[in-house]
Amino acid sequence: MGSLTVMGVKAVGIALKLSFGGMNQFKYFETWIFTIIVIFCCLLQINYLNKALDTCNTAVVCPVYYVMFTTFTIIASIIMFKDWNSQGGTEITTELCGFITILAGTFLLHKTKDMGKSSSGRLPVYTSLEPNTVSESR
Repeated sequence: MGSLTVMGVKAVGIALKLSFGGMNQFKYFETWIFTIIVIFCCLLQINYLNKALDTCNTAVVCPVYYVMFTTFTIIASIIMFKDWNSQGGTEITTELCGFITILAGTFLLHKTKDMGKSSSGRLPVYTSLEPNTVSESR
C-alpha cells in the first residue's frame, strides 16, 4: 500500500504542478481517481500498520515495514514511471548501492539492538580470580 500511495502522490503532484502552471488537470477524471486512490491507500495503510503494531513488537514491525516500503516503491517507480529508461548505468548502480546500504543498515540496527544486554536485563560483572582467567559473578 505504501508504494501505491507514493505512486498516487507522484501523479497528483504532477497534476498540481501542471495546474499551477496554467493547464488545469482537475477537469480530467483521472486526476480525481488518483486523489481518491491516495486517500484510500493512506487510510488502509494506517489501519493495517496499527493492527501490526498492536500484534507485534515495534522493533519487528518498523524495520520490516521500512524495507518492504522502500523495495516496493522502487519497483513500482520502475514499472509505472519507467524511471530507469532515462538513467545511465552509473545512476542505476548508485541507486542499487544506496538501496543495499539501506537494507544492510536496517538489518544491522535490528540485529545489534540488544548487544551488551544480558537476558536478565543486568549487565554482567566480570572479575578476575587469577591472572588470565575471567568468570562471571552475579
